[in-house]
Amino acid sequence: MERLKIALMAGGDSPEREIALQSAAQIRAALDPQKYDIRVIDLHHRDWHYTAPDGRQWQVDKNDFSLTVEGERTEFDYALIIIHGTPGEDGKLQGYLDMMGIPYSSCSMTSSVITFDKITTKRTLAGRGIHLAREIFLRRGDRIDSAAIIEKLGMPLFVKPNANGSSFGVTKVHTPEELPAAIDAAFVQGDEILVEECIKGREMGCGVMIAQGREYLFPITEIVPKKDFFDYEAKYTAGCSEEITPARISPEVKAELNRMTLEAYRMCRCSGVVRVDFIVTDEGKPYFIELNSIPGMSAGSIVPKQVRAMGMSLGELFDIIIADTCKR
Repeated sequence: MERLKIALMAGGDSPEREIALQSAAQIRAALDPQKYDIRVIDLHHRDWHYTAPDGRQWQVDKNDFSLTVEGERTEFDYALIIIHGTPGEDGKLQGYLDMMGIPYSSCSMTSSVITFDKITTKRTLAGRGIHLAREIFLRRGDRIDSAAIIEKLGMPLFVKPNANGSSFGVTKVHTPEELPAAIDAAFVQGDEILVEECIKGREMGCGVMIAQGREYLFPITEIVPKKDFFDYEAKYTAGCSEEITPARISPEVKAELNRMTLEAYRMCRCSGVVRVDFIVTDEGKPYFIELNSIPGMSAGSIVPKQVRAMGMSLGELFDIIIADTCKR
């Protein structure tokens, strides 16, 4: 049987680039070389290259999404996107692949645009039985009235870029004096930001996938950061957080999280595997935080741990994803 020619798209242009490369390395090791002919393609701005075993680099021909190495040309059948942030999570790469007629593993361009933009995600989910924190949306150049923000949202609160991942530029604000600097830090990452009320509770990560007509609800992970919140350091530094799978929650809370997770997946028109994060209050009420359309797949990431907890390997998971999305 002829192997499927896969371009494993890695790297990217966001601050999450190194995590994406780690995720891609883990997925590359998990895929069956008997089934797939895999080339890891590192994207960094206009440089899309494959690094051969001898260290030489070969550029992808973006005119037809092919790769020529030592005179041998490969036309890729499929793109497995493991890029967190731009251009993998914001829909840009998907738009290119759609034009090339190449199927891919992640959410569509439209879905990616929705889920990468936090305010658009919240507005998509509003009125769908999903609890949302109150927010104020700000663009660069807007008049900022700190007193009015605090009066509406209270303290503490979160300030975050509207389009970014891994908590880059996110600040938990405890006092009015901290707000201006937090706003400035968020605007470093982009031209739009959100200021959100702080929902107190426990953070839960919910992996989900609908493929081949079946719903896969992964074991829920409770995230216990040893810092003030689950920031970049807590996510990717060993010992900075405890991740408990399955989460220590009641059957009722689990059922509600599963319901909201599936609703978010469907309303945002997702495909492939995603992770939906929530805060669960002491009263057991879940509040949506965000939807990660290309969740981390590195050794320390949440979804791979959930996959193992449900008795599946990463290779088996991506076999299902590839088989399902190849039909796109």
